[in-house]
Amino acid sequence: MYIGVDLGSRTIKVAAWQDGRMVDQQLQESGFEPHEQAREMIKAYNPRYIVATGYGRHLAREHFANGVITEIKAHAMGIHTMLPEATTVVDIGGQDSKVITLNVKGQVTNFQMNDKCAAGTGRFLEIMATSLAYPLTDFGPAALASEEEIQINSMCTVFAESEVISLKNRGIPRQHIARAVHSSVADRIMTMLGRIGFGESIAFSGGVANNPCIVEMIRSRLENVEVNVPDNPSIIGALGASIEAARLGVQA
Repeated sequence: MYIGVDLGSRTIKVAAWQDGRMVDQQLQESGFEPHEQAREMIKAYNPRYIVATGYGRHLAREHFANGVITEIKAHAMGIHTMLPEATTVVDIGGQDSKVITLNVKGQVTNFQMNDKCAAGTGRFLEIMATSLAYPLTDFGPAALASEEEIQINSMCTVFAESEVISLKNRGIPRQHIARAVHSSVADRIMTMLGRIGFGESIAFSGGVANNPCIVEMIRSRLENVEVNVPDNPSIIGALGASIEAARLGVQA
């Protein structure tokens, strides 16, 4: 059995690969020592080879992983396995956003990253949800239920939160403000897609792909383009790492 571990900023994901398919998966919130938590998560598998990805991949290699893979390559491999027709991957994680273009073999041809600021990331949505007193799981559905178009001009998290507070103080219903927050994230992703270009089939990976409002807003901005979300999009990076573990493990 081959194991892929994605040590992200908010969660740890584990995928187990055997006989050409994913046979198990796990997801847990990241603790104070994510590498120790990840090591506990993989104890039950008796793996032949382990590959880590995500922010904590190098820490994982120091303690238990046999190798590492970049998030870009891991998400490309994971998406190509789940949705082989995809030509572009949109991955919105906790601390960064990525747009990745693929060739017909699922290999990375180009990518863009937004990693200088929390704007346009899961962390941005989490902060705004807290500001509006929404549980994160309710934030997307609440925004999706609104049809009011309000604009948030700043994509800096600090200034955007100030705009949100100002809108609240003006008596704007919070679901309308929630929609404006989601729209600002969707606009940021569209800017990245415009810079890099994209094909006729886009796949959405990462934890924010579980947010129905973000997915719907991106779909509505892309005419004649398929936007697909795989089952459990949070696990895609770990899946790609497990496939790489199988490839390297055979060679070892």
